[in-house]
Amino acid sequence: MYYNQTMASKSAIKRQLILKGARQLFCERGFCDVTMKDIVDACGISRGGLYLYFNNTGDIFLEVLRLESQDSDEVYGSAVSDGASTAKIIGFFLKEQKKEILQMTDSLTVATYEYFFKHKIPRDMNPIRHTYDAAVLVLTGLIRRGIENGEFYECDPKAAARNIMFVIEGMKVAARTMDIDQKMVDQQLMYIVDTLMVQD
Repeated sequence: MYYNQTMASKSAIKRQLILKGARQLFCERGFCDVTMKDIVDACGISRGGLYLYFNNTGDIFLEVLRLESQDSDEVYGSAVSDGASTAKIIGFFLKEQKKEILQMTDSLTVATYEYFFKHKIPRDMNPIRHTYDAAVLVLTGLIRRGIENGEFYECDPKAAARNIMFVIEGMKVAARTMDIDQKMVDQQLMYIVDTLMVQD
């Protein structure tokens, strides 16, 4: 029994090592320029050891994205459950998004677009769609709550949530293709807040 637990623990540690090393490579090079050999070299494991856990770079990348999506869900969930005002929670959400938009060196954005331009993933298995849907669900609930308590203008909460997520996704791309700066991001995020919040 102890032997099996030790083996399972070693297996989990090795898998985590692979995903961490692969994530770093995907952040640095994108998806298309990373090979299984690159991951073997980065992680210091054998080729056979890598193939024991994953069949190809696509499998590894999807698992990296799944874990990122899981982390996002936890951030949103903790923000909603701490009892803060609706405006404060939306502010926290937008602050987290801003970090991701401006994060140039530790971001999977380029790799993600490369992967999804190259592969057709069913909607129910798409971790990007999952992250988007989870964010829209949280934002919809927050906007509805803000309308009910008089903090936000009357609007269609789900349409507003989708609009916010599309704007944020567009800024992620723009940050890497048009060199937008923090001031521009702040202006757009403030515009989102201003369109929601009832002015005193």
